[in-house]
Order: sequence, then structure tokens, then C-alpha cells
Amino acid sequence: MGAGTKVRNRSYPSYLDLFESGEFTRRLSHSLLMIQSCRLCPRRCSINRLDGEKGACGVGRRAIVSSVNVHFGEERPLVGRSGSGTIFFSGCNLKCLFCQNYEISQRMAGSEVSSDELASLMLKLQEMGCHNLNLVTPTHVVPQILEALRTAVPDGFRLPIVYNTGGYDSIEIIRLLDGIVDIYMPDIKYLSPSAAKEYSDAQDYPAVIREVINEMNRQVGDLEISPDGIAVRGLLVRHLVMPGLLDDTDRIVHFLADEISKNTYVNIMRQYHPAFRAREHPPLDLPLSLADWEKAVEMARSAGLHRLDK
Repeated sequence: MGAGTKVRNRSYPSYLDLFESGEFTRRLSHSLLMIQSCRLCPRRCSINRLDGEKGACGVGRRAIVSSVNVHFGEERPLVGRSGSGTIFFSGCNLKCLFCQNYEISQRMAGSEVSSDELASLMLKLQEMGCHNLNLVTPTHVVPQILEALRTAVPDGFRLPIVYNTGGYDSIEIIRLLDGIVDIYMPDIKYLSPSAAKEYSDAQDYPAVIREVINEMNRQVGDLEISPDGIAVRGLLVRHLVMPGLLDDTDRIVHFLADEISKNTYVNIMRQYHPAFRAREHPPLDLPLSLADWEKAVEMARSAGLHRLDK
């Protein structure tokens, strides 16, 4: 797919095909096996979350939802005129010491929901006219999401699904989502193992996210945007520029341009500010300067990326 706005001739999301063939039920069953000895992410805690045990993510059998809303602060192709229907899940398998949503990710603010309750939330966002269902931090609750979809789709749910992830996903779970997720939106933070270890306690994050983004791109390709400016399918990558880590930014934009596609839609984000425990860890104790963000944008352009949302 090129840089324009060409979209496939399709009036319904691809996951409906999986329901009709019975493949969706098989995928759901497989995902439940994956949390019986949990391997949803590279930490592979191997605990039985079906029995309520909790590993690194802090979530057991039921998903925890912190908020549900119509979001207008996302990327333009997701928001459009009617907004992106976001469900924020509590807990996280990354331990980013600079997390700006630490009350949700680390301190577990939110309420447990059953699969039927989660399905009702999905249908409510559709009724409110949202362009898509935006699942925020879904990695550790994929089986619960699939359980909810099993209920919501027969009741009329038809929105495109956005998988809004920190990128520390197992390749097995991303392959399982092939044909279910319409828009992948990973946030790639760094490509140096030392930074990943120090700031997110995940030294293998760079290797993991390279493989994950390649698989996401294989499934959905470059971001496709309808004539009215709404994303319908494809890959949208976020990169949060951080102070002192421009070398990682340079690695990231060249990885995307050279190994994924120069047509990759990338948000070069300037929202960084010291949060959570960042003030204890220079250089992350400082806000991002405008000059550093401008350097990051120029790096992306120099690498050949030209679909920039900033």
C-alpha cells in the first residue's frame, strides 16, 4: 500500500469472517490456554490466571477497566469527527519508571469487569458513534477481550478494532490476533537493551518489538485512510521522544524506514514530562526540549519517513 488514501473495498471488519468460519472460537480457546500457564507476554510468568493468580501485569482472571470514553486526543485518523472509543485497561507488563499513567498501569486504579460487562462497554461506544474501538494496554487481557467480543459481535458490534499497545507482546498472541485486529498501534520506546532494562525492566524489549512490529505490518500493512480521513486498517506507530535518548530515536526511525516501510504512519510524540519515578533517573528527570523534539522529527524525515503525525 502506498502513501495515499486508497482503501480496500470492504464494508465490514475482518473478524466477522472468523466468526462465520468458527475460527474465532478456536482462537479464543487457545488464548484461554495461554493464561492457564500465562505466556501472553515475553515475561512468561507461567501462573494460572484462570484461577485468579497474578503475575507481572497485576491482573488475574478478570480484566480491570480504569475508564471508558470517547477520546478526541488520539491521532487524527483515529479521531475524525466522532472520536475514538477508548477502553483503558489497568495493569501493564512493562515497568516504565516514567509512566504518565502510573495510577492505572502500576497502582491498578479501576474496576474488575466480567466479559458480559466488557461487551456492553464495547456496544455502548459503538452506539455513541465512535469510529473505532481503541483498546489501550490490551496485551495482558487479550483472552478477556476475545470473550467480550464473542458476546458483542452477535449483538451487532461492528467497529474496527485498534490494538493500542506498549509493544511488549508475545509473537504468539500477535499471530493469534491476525484477522481480528484492524489497526495496530504499538508505542516503540527504544532499541537499545540497556535503556530498555534501566527504564522498563525489559532488556529484551528491543528484540521483541522488532519482531512484533514486523508481524503487525505483515498482517495489516501501511495505514489505510478512507476518503473522509478515517483510519480503517493498517499500522500506526507511536514514538515518545525522551530527553537524552535521541540515539534511540535515530535507531527507531531507521528501523521503521528500512525494515518496515517508508510509508509507515508515525507519530513523533512530544508529550514527555517527568512522571512517576523519572525524577530519580537522569536524564529523564527533565522535560523534553523543543529543540530535541525538532531533531527527532528531522531524523524521521531524513530516514525517509514522510507520513508523520506530530
